[in-house]
Amino acid sequence: MTVGAGISVADGNLVVLGSKVLHEVHENIVVTAATGGALVNGAFIGVRSNQMGSRRVFPIGKLEGLRFMCVFRFKMWWMTQRMGNCGQDIPFETQFLIVEARDGSNVEQGSKDGMDQSALYVVFLPILEGDFRAVLQGNEQNELEICLESGDPAVEDFEGSHLVFVAAGPNPFDVITNAVKTVEKHLQTFCHRERKKMPDMLNWFGWCTWDAFYTDVTSEGVKEGLESLEKGGIPPKFVIIDDGWQSVSMDPTGIKCKADNCANFANRLTHIKENHKFQKDGKEGHRIEDPALGLCHIVEEIKDQHALKYVYVWHAITGYWGGVKPGVTEMEHYESKLAYPVSSPGVQSNEDCDALKSITKNGLGLVNPEKVFNFYNELHSYLASAGIDGVKVDVQNILETLGAGHGGRVKLARKYHQALEASISRNFPDNGIICCMSHNTDGLYSAKRSAVIRASDDFWPRDPASHTIHIASVAYNTIFLGEFMQPDWDMFHSVHPMAEYHGAARAVGGCAIYVSDKPGHHDFNLLKKLVLPDGSILRAKLPGRPTRDCLFSDPARDGKSLLKIWNLNEFNGVVGVFNCQGAGWCKVGKTNLIHNENPGTITGVIRAKDVDYLPRVTDDTWTGDTVIFSHLGGEVVYLPKDAAIPITLKSREYEVFTVVPVKELHNGVKFAAIGLIKMFNSGGAIKEMNYDSKTNTSVALKVRGCGLFGAYSSARPKRIIVDLQEVEFRYEEGSGLVTISLRVPEQELYLWNISIEL
Repeated sequence: MTVGAGISVADGNLVVLGSKVLHEVHENIVVTAATGGALVNGAFIGVRSNQMGSRRVFPIGKLEGLRFMCVFRFKMWWMTQRMGNCGQDIPFETQFLIVEARDGSNVEQGSKDGMDQSALYVVFLPILEGDFRAVLQGNEQNELEICLESGDPAVEDFEGSHLVFVAAGPNPFDVITNAVKTVEKHLQTFCHRERKKMPDMLNWFGWCTWDAFYTDVTSEGVKEGLESLEKGGIPPKFVIIDDGWQSVSMDPTGIKCKADNCANFANRLTHIKENHKFQKDGKEGHRIEDPALGLCHIVEEIKDQHALKYVYVWHAITGYWGGVKPGVTEMEHYESKLAYPVSSPGVQSNEDCDALKSITKNGLGLVNPEKVFNFYNELHSYLASAGIDGVKVDVQNILETLGAGHGGRVKLARKYHQALEASISRNFPDNGIICCMSHNTDGLYSAKRSAVIRASDDFWPRDPASHTIHIASVAYNTIFLGEFMQPDWDMFHSVHPMAEYHGAARAVGGCAIYVSDKPGHHDFNLLKKLVLPDGSILRAKLPGRPTRDCLFSDPARDGKSLLKIWNLNEFNGVVGVFNCQGAGWCKVGKTNLIHNENPGTITGVIRAKDVDYLPRVTDDTWTGDTVIFSHLGGEVVYLPKDAAIPITLKSREYEVFTVVPVKELHNGVKFAAIGLIKMFNSGGAIKEMNYDSKTNTSVALKVRGCGLFGAYSSARPKRIIVDLQEVEFRYEEGSGLVTISLRVPEQELYLWNISIEL
């Protein structure tokens, strides 16, 4: 049976563009071509079955001998990556799968886009159908299975024809993007990241209260943290007041659960307004009703005194961890009722979660889905009136456990997400929301507006095993999550043994950059590599993802692979390289585990084609030659097309490379503008670049920031002019590095006009 232009099921095989991907495909599997201007090489997989039920598992066919990478939910809230080469390696709760159906690494280089066109990548996206959610998993017979769940025992009937979307092509990133866009057209329940409004807070440095104070945060602590960073010349322009500002309490019969540095999961929300710690002269047990003396007073003060642009606050999607307390004064109209979570067997098999166990014991005060918009709108309108600009909405995946009696998990999640996004749109016009603990497809395929998502499990400052795991997990999760929203790499500490490692990763991640330092505990030398004196950052354009040659290697466990993460700036690319070996999530012990205390030194290579979309920021005259600048090494290397340079890193080491296309001028001079070479993402400083159309022997640049600006030139420049004034410059004959010093501008986001005559 031929389906579409490139996918067929015949003789028991699923064949994609001539390559057999699955064999012994079951006879009840149906394949339907994508229609309506969708991806040509794409189709939907479904099943024919008379067996109904709220949870069903259907084998598709055997996957054997092909490398794959998947992201799966190893916790209720979060995903991480897994690599393998057969069906039994695919874990429960797999929400994204990419298979290397044909390896092109042994074919001669130099084809279109600098990439080998014989490679073939096949993407499997389990999606939503009606009231059901599909995920993938493997079994002991190496079969790839579809697990279909409604989350409500009363919801048993499903159609089953559009459960998994399959797409294929020679460029993995294009295939993934086009596949998600095809599903977007099919479902019409979510929007791709490219169609969403990004909140401006992404472009500024921030501070979060969580690891500094945890739930003991106070208004005085917020002021102390902001003052501490500002005194060091790194002014935060946004702050996230995390958990600890709300009015909450336990039921008299509640069972307290409070792990170290965590919230009490048994607490419930008792009022939409702040607790006494955030009221002017507030006292515990006494509520001040004057809004001017509530959250408003601290928000006005910190915005006025510290020139803050944005203040966000935390809340759970259900109000608080234990929901909204039923029957409490001024909250009765939300009609919250105690509900008891029931988690999916797939989730239970991957991790036994303390937070979920506590909520299951104590129940959760679930706001009536018909009243949830009123709840969000009243909460957010109060916050907006106090000067709050956005919210970090946490614990989102809890909704999947509460679908019984509400038509199932998909229906309940969609109801809540629609209400949440409507309230955000009404009250926070900059689309001020960060989605957190939200790595399930119930929410992802229901998100039409939300544009920022925490991309992995938390930054755990006191867990030595977690840091390399964190970087690898975010990078691989981003391959999938980055199609829906801009991934957020979470806060980190600037004073920490792994601080530079975390900072470098965020510089290539294209994400917001914010720390959770305790007041007085800052490394300003590190922060100056990330943040300009006006509080802005040099944010790359895309979600940072692993390079193509890292997709199927395991940089955490295989003992031989480096992790390379690529991104794009306006006129160049950036690649961060990390040795992440030695630790991973242990599927037996269900914890982060250091499996090798001394994983050793690893050598890899850097190539221009590591920046997959680099041709998008060049013109037709580009020959493929690049200049590579190493941040730590401080070296400039001219790299001919298809050449490579080695990179060697010890355990937990990193390096950041700026990759710049070379321009050959009419006089034979070769030139490449690098950027602010003391910053991690040097090339992000270059905002405009034009070559003289008449002589083609000079270049005009607009550059943001200050410090040492660098460029490569094969010949000594004749002169350099900055804002109409000729300036001194340094030229290194051996490397071709040209440098000038840019002072701190007086204006925010100022662009220097730099003219270089060659």
